[in-house]
Amino acid sequence: MAESLDISAVREQFPALTRVEGSRVAAYLDGPGGTQTPLSVIEAMAGVLTRGVSNLGGGFGASDEAVRVTARAREAMGRMLGADPSTISFGQNMTSLTFAISRALGATWTEDDAILLTSLDHDANFTPWVMAAHDAGLEVRVAEVDTATGLLDTSAVTDLLDERVRLVAVCLASNALGSVVDVAAISEAAHQVGALVYVDGVHAAPHLAIDVSELGCDFLVVSAYKFFGPHTGILYGSPEVMASTSAYKVRPAPSDPPGKWETGTQSFESLAGVAAAVEYLESLGQERVAEHERTLGQQFLDGIAGMAHVELFGIPEMDGARVATFAVDVRAHHPHEVARRMADAGIYVWSGHYYAVNVMDRLGVLDDGGLVRIGFVHYNIPDEVDRALDVLAELA
Repeated sequence: MAESLDISAVREQFPALTRVEGSRVAAYLDGPGGTQTPLSVIEAMAGVLTRGVSNLGGGFGASDEAVRVTARAREAMGRMLGADPSTISFGQNMTSLTFAISRALGATWTEDDAILLTSLDHDANFTPWVMAAHDAGLEVRVAEVDTATGLLDTSAVTDLLDERVRLVAVCLASNALGSVVDVAAISEAAHQVGALVYVDGVHAAPHLAIDVSELGCDFLVVSAYKFFGPHTGILYGSPEVMASTSAYKVRPAPSDPPGKWETGTQSFESLAGVAAAVEYLESLGQERVAEHERTLGQQFLDGIAGMAHVELFGIPEMDGARVATFAVDVRAHHPHEVARRMADAGIYVWSGHYYAVNVMDRLGVLDDGGLVRIGFVHYNIPDEVDRALDVLAELA
């Protein structure tokens, strides 16, 4: 068993966790929408701006600093994703990177082709592909989430595969329900029919160890602000595909990956923050993080199990098929009202569809305001779980 986290030492690293809301210290249970940053990330970003940095290619000290910062960020993300640093590209965010890749791949598709998406995904791994398919005039297939379990069965995807499918886009973990997807099995099946696999790893990144070689995917994209870093998107792309696919870029930009996929000048202070965020997670150890989150998740599940007025969407246990992100409905209360009551108690949670539009539609709650999302990351503590459970109990 992994050594337990020193949660007091962890929380001391996050200045935001001292924020007071009303008469109590704020409880950030909104991690699925974005996490707070530790001092090491803040200091790394401030250090770049304090020392001074210039653009790449100048051949002088401040420009060399930009080169070093960029290389360090690529190396760190390579370690995090089990990839060679040369396969890592940076962008404004996951959505922008996905639009760039969808547009580039879409230019190679014909009306005889098809793509396969899922109803479990965040809209950023759905609409960019739908738009590219529309431009190319090809068929869009959608693998449906199991509304009873909140899971995406592998067969729901593989049953729709044939030689016409050029790309499968799927998430590793749902930002809405916390469900984990067997991406490795999907990748194996997709490659058998010649399809590429594009994985949204954004929600999985703070919770799960990610290795692109084990997943077998051709692309995987994450966002650093979901794993305790700044607002920067990171894309892994297989060397063969990234090199052979034409990028939409300006003429002076690099002609080879990863540079050809990085539109314009990157935020060097953010890249320093990306590297620091990875190093911070490495210092904790993935097993310790996962065990702590499992404990918090089970505490929450045990707490709502006795609340007849609270309905959970997704599997009611912490196992390999979910992370500690929970979507609930509170009987007779609009999701926004529940979130407001939580905020009044100094607890931050999300309500609505959180861009998981198709999931909410499939569950039949989209037109009723969606659901309440409560999520736990490694800096959360049992007391914060109890505070959320107390508010839910009061709404009976």
